[in-house]
Amino acid sequence: MRNTAVFILTCCAVLPAAAQTVENVEYGPRPYYLIDQMKEGALKDRLSQCMGQEGQTSLFSIGHRGAPLQFPEHTVESNVAAARMGAGILECDVTFTEDLELVCRHAQNDLHTTTNILTSPLADTCVQPFTPANGDTSASAECRTSEITLAEFQTLTPKMDAADAAATTPEAYLQGTADWRTDLYSAEPATLMTHAESIALFQSLGAKFTPELKAPSVEMPFNGFTQADYAQKLVDEYRAADIPPSDVWLQSFNLEDVLYWIETEPEFGVQAVYLMDEYDTEGYSPMDAGTWPNTMEELKSMGVNYIAPPTWMLVTTSADGDIVPSELAVQAKVAGLEIITWTIERSGPLKNGGGWYYQTISDLTTNDGVMYEYIDALAQDVGVVGIFSDWPATVTYYANCMGLE
Repeated sequence: MRNTAVFILTCCAVLPAAAQTVENVEYGPRPYYLIDQMKEGALKDRLSQCMGQEGQTSLFSIGHRGAPLQFPEHTVESNVAAARMGAGILECDVTFTEDLELVCRHAQNDLHTTTNILTSPLADTCVQPFTPANGDTSASAECRTSEITLAEFQTLTPKMDAADAAATTPEAYLQGTADWRTDLYSAEPATLMTHAESIALFQSLGAKFTPELKAPSVEMPFNGFTQADYAQKLVDEYRAADIPPSDVWLQSFNLEDVLYWIETEPEFGVQAVYLMDEYDTEGYSPMDAGTWPNTMEELKSMGVNYIAPPTWMLVTTSADGDIVPSELAVQAKVAGLEIITWTIERSGPLKNGGGWYYQTISDLTTNDGVMYEYIDALAQDVGVVGIFSDWPATVTYYANCMGLE
């Protein structure tokens, strides 16, 4: 039986006093640490020369869910931190509640790893209740925003995205933060956001917007809400806030969403970003155009102007051991497509190859200093116009030093 407790809906998140336009960008020590780890050479010399210089906000630096390397993602606090690090564009991944309100969550079914729902009165709304680890079977749960109302959503406490697969209790399951991240900035409850609240916050911080329409975990239509309604509601909330379309880069992994915006909302559609997940297609290779569902020319002919593949799809290594553009990157530029990529600072220490985001240059990924070689190749050789980061100061520092806007 669903919990029948009454929940009070507040009109909007309370923004901290610091949530105002950022005038002084603060890098912190991390960019300098990464530069110190670099091998000697022209790039290290160039980046070293910028140490101590005043930072500026850059549109090249995009906050990926805010600054979730250390702050709970998609919270007010995470995005304020990203803005302070110079991210000129901030992201709200958008999904919907049972009463069809748009909220910021990475996925419609991530509440069991990103909030305290399993230890809250809303635990019985989860489509898969908590199941403890048993032998070789890991602990599990699945909790969706589409199973709760906005009022209920706003009673939850966000946390670092993590779960302990060996847990035997819900309380233990909510732990599991990676040892290269931290719970230090989760000690005080962070602040969840609706999509509309994210617009107000980002505007107050002087940032621009890149919302991502997340794939529903429920069958559409849902309560009469179609996929087109979902895509349109996203745009409508920017119109209601009088946000110029030129300040918004709508995103979706669903090409049909992007084409809907291009056709129905052309002012917004001109900057709509097609997030590329073709890597899930059997036999796919960014080096072999014959394996691509659509060529770059075909995407451009559909009206797509921006693509956003993950970092590794845009690069490979040369015989000389340099990071060079992949065939996908080369053909995208020939077709006249602008490229955004994701995600820097999401892999932990790089000494062991860097994992998923570094898979096409894993032989070169032997220490954290490689990160700036990677960013430099993406910026200078591939020609990306923006890079998502879980710790935006890293990208902001590079953009400022290299004179990128």
